[in-house]
Amino acid sequence: MEHIALYLRSIYFNRQSGRLIYRGKSIYKFLFFREGQLVFAKTNQPDELLGRVLHRMGKLSDEEYERLDEIVTPKKYIGEILIQKKMITTEELFRALQTQMREIVLNLFPLFEGQFKFQERKESGLDEFEIKLALPGIIEDGIRRLKFHPALREYFQKKKFKIGNKEFYFRLTEEEKAILQGIEDGRTLEEIYQASSLAEEDFWKSLYLIHCLGLVDIEEEEVSPDQEAVSSEKLEGKLKEDLEEIIRLQQSLEGLNYYQLLNVQPSASPAEMKKAYFRLARKYHPDLYPRDLPPEIKDKIADVFDAITKAFKTLSDPAKKEEYDKKLESPEYLDGKELEHRAEVKFRQAKTLYNQARYEEAYALLREATRLIKNKGNYFLLMGMTLAKLPGYLKEAEESYLKAIKLEPWNPESYVALGLLYKNEGLVLRAKKQFQRALSLDPDHRVAKKEWEELGGLGKKKKTWRDLLSMDIFGKKKK
Repeated sequence: MEHIALYLRSIYFNRQSGRLIYRGKSIYKFLFFREGQLVFAKTNQPDELLGRVLHRMGKLSDEEYERLDEIVTPKKYIGEILIQKKMITTEELFRALQTQMREIVLNLFPLFEGQFKFQERKESGLDEFEIKLALPGIIEDGIRRLKFHPALREYFQKKKFKIGNKEFYFRLTEEEKAILQGIEDGRTLEEIYQASSLAEEDFWKSLYLIHCLGLVDIEEEEVSPDQEAVSSEKLEGKLKEDLEEIIRLQQSLEGLNYYQLLNVQPSASPAEMKKAYFRLARKYHPDLYPRDLPPEIKDKIADVFDAITKAFKTLSDPAKKEEYDKKLESPEYLDGKELEHRAEVKFRQAKTLYNQARYEEAYALLREATRLIKNKGNYFLLMGMTLAKLPGYLKEAEESYLKAIKLEPWNPESYVALGLLYKNEGLVLRAKKQFQRALSLDPDHRVAKKEWEELGGLGKKKKTWRDLLSMDIFGKKKK
């Protein structure tokens, strides 16, 4: 896992000097260390520049901040200029630099994308810097502010621990001390978690804090040649799985809009859009795959990544996003063929989402599809199947199945789906009736036969589905 806290841990406990470089999509940061302490930081992020920090601290007025471009001279340090012009004091500059350095580092904690590179230099040339920030406090603040990320849980999977230095034991909460005690007692993480009062996400964050403060170390396991061979086989198996997933995604690209492709809501913030993009880029970037893959596979990987990139660039640009959103709105002005095509695209998108267990998103698309075209039985059938997966929507699911049956009474699938809904709710007689109707339409329907026979056929007479076929189940009722 590439994360700032792990680098800070190593730099602090090994008392290293040098610089740590971070490169993300549009973020560049340089952190300078001397003997395990942070002494300087540079950034290309506008909100982290010194002038902005001074403005937020109230040391520069709105007018002064707006005039900075006129005041600052190229190749001259902004702090020196502001002191010369008596806009700030030396003490205020010192505090602002401390604040800026902390912000530059702390803003790296939410990032699990991008690349870090540490360049160790014993003769660092940083002796002129008077500011020194201790890393343990930054590590604690950064992790406590951090939102849970699945990479934290994955990082600790199948790891063995040993107790480390208890220098920063005082920084732990009582719940975190209990986790550390569990590790000392030799209990498994599962046992420690079950005994903990923490929610799962807080548990993994706490374990990460304990580790990054040096209270526990991870034991390195020796790998034998046989284990390396097994590991190689696993990597080949994972590559095959990843490629199969890419092929499936490439085949369904036409049926996904940009929001579905990035797996974000239309209301997602720019930061959420960026996070989603980097998550997908880590998985689908062409550089992650072997160069000797067949050209047709490389083309599919490129198609997927190009689509993801295009989606991100469109949705991260306010003007392009607004224009794209208008295209997704219901085109009431379209003629019949275009309207039907639009509905069919939404139906295919919904089907893809349903297969991915993204039921709420599928439901939203199906509502639109059934509003555009009201006479498609298969639309209402999928609507019912989707609603049946959502808690509290069983009545609506039943209504959708009945609508599908009304539109396409010849389709046994709708009867089977409705029968399964009734069966799951304990309405056995209603369920049997639907399976009977399905079998009258398709005597070889596998699911209908199985369910009919499991429900006992005709009850006391113990008739099978074959007996049923000789009956007119839609005939007149006996007087």
